[in-house]
Amino acid sequence: MTKKATRKFFGLLIAGFATCSQADAATMRLSLDDALKMARERNTMLKAQRAKNDQADARIVQSKQAYLPKVTLSETLLHSNDPGAVLVGKLQQESAYYNLGIMDMGDFSLHNLNHPSAITDFHTSLQVQQPIYNRDAIIGGKMARSARKAQGFMTDRAVENIDLNVKKAFYGLILAKKNLDATEQSIRIMQGYSSEAASGYAVGLVTKSDKLSTEVRLAELRDQKLQIQDAIKNAQDALRTMLALGPDDTVQPVGDLKVDVKLPASAAKANADGRSDLKALEAFQEVTGYQHDMARAQYLPRVNAFAQQNWHDNSFLGTEGSSWTIGLNVQWNIFDGMATKGKVQEAKAQALEAQYNYQAAKEQSDMEIAVARRALVTSRERIALTQKSLEAAKVSFDFIGEQFRTGMAMTFELLMREQAWTWAKMRLNQAKYDYCIAKSELEYYSAR
Repeated sequence: MTKKATRKFFGLLIAGFATCSQADAATMRLSLDDALKMARERNTMLKAQRAKNDQADARIVQSKQAYLPKVTLSETLLHSNDPGAVLVGKLQQESAYYNLGIMDMGDFSLHNLNHPSAITDFHTSLQVQQPIYNRDAIIGGKMARSARKAQGFMTDRAVENIDLNVKKAFYGLILAKKNLDATEQSIRIMQGYSSEAASGYAVGLVTKSDKLSTEVRLAELRDQKLQIQDAIKNAQDALRTMLALGPDDTVQPVGDLKVDVKLPASAAKANADGRSDLKALEAFQEVTGYQHDMARAQYLPRVNAFAQQNWHDNSFLGTEGSSWTIGLNVQWNIFDGMATKGKVQEAKAQALEAQYNYQAAKEQSDMEIAVARRALVTSRERIALTQKSLEAAKVSFDFIGEQFRTGMAMTFELLMREQAWTWAKMRLNQAKYDYCIAKSELEYYSAR
C-alpha cells in the first residue's frame, strides 16, 4: 500500500470514528411543552416519588391482615429417646398404628417408661388464625389509606416542582442565548469601530489612548461572552439532568420569552386553596388523627380465633395420627408500665404538629402568591420601560457612531453609547425572563 493510500485509509477511519461519536450525541429541538412532557416521563426523581406511591399501596395491602385469616403449614421432625417425648409420640401416633399395636401394656412397665427405644415422629400442622376484634389494626387500615392519599398529593406536587424547574432552566437557556446574540452583535459592531480607531491612529487622527480604549471595550465584551457561554452550558446541564438525557445530548429550545398582551385574569384571583401540597398536609392531619386513635385502642382487648389440625406419622407429611384443636384467645393489656399512655400523648402531640404545619404552610403560600403576583406586575412595567430605553439607546448609539466616523465625536462618547445600548438589550431580555418566571411561579404557588 502506497503512502497516499495509507493516509487516505486512516483519514476514512478517523472520519468514521468521528461520525460514530456524533451519532451518539443528539441535538433535540424541544418546545417548552415537549420538555415538560419528557421530564414527567423520564425524570428520575419523579420515578422515585411514584415508587413511594407503590409503597403506600403495599401498606394498604398489609393492613388487610386486620380482618383476613392467617394460614400456616408446618412440618416438624422429632427423633428422641426422651421418656416423655417417646410416650407422647406413641400416644399421638397410636391412632395411625392402632391395628399394628404400636403400644401395649409393656410400654407402661417401669423399665420401658424410663428406658424407651427412640421414636421418630413427623408432625404436620395446619393452623388458621382469624382476627375477631382488633380495634387498632382496623384503624391501621384507615390510616394506610389516608397515608396513600397524602402520598398521591405529594407526588402531584413533585410533578409541579419539576415543571417549575424545567421552565426556569428552559427560559434560562433562551435568556442566555439571547444575551449571547446581543453580545456578539455588539462585538461585531465594536470590531468595526476598533478597526477604524486603529486606522485613525495609524494616520495620527486618533490618540493611542482612544485606540486602546476600544480594544479594552472589546475585551470586556469577549469576557462577557465567555460568562454567557458558561450560563448556556449550566442551563443545558440542568435540562439534561431533569430530562434524563445523556451527557453529550444538547437541547435546542424552540420558542421565546413570551409576554402577554395583558396580565392574565387568573393573576388577580390566584389563591392556594386546594393546592396539592396543602392537600397532602390535610391528609397527614388525618393520618396523625388515626395514629392517636390507634394508640388509645391499645387499651381495648384483642379477640382472635384459631383452629389447628395435626398429623403425627413416622414418614414425611404423613396423614395418620390425626387430631384437631379450636379455640378463642382474648388478650387485654391491663398495665404495660405507662408505655401505652406515653404513646397516646405522643400521638396527640403529633396531631397538633400536623395541624400547625398546615397552618404555617397556608400562611407561607399566601405570602408566596403575593410576591409572585407583585413580581409579575413589576416585570411587565420594566419591559415597557426597558423597551423605550433600548430604542433611545440605539438611536443615540447610531448617531454617535456616524459622528465618530466623521471625527466629530470622541471615543469615550462612542463607548458610553455602546455600553448603554448593550446594557439596554440585556435588561430587556432579563425583564422578559423575569416575567416568564414570575408567571410560572404564580401558577406553581396557586391551586390548579
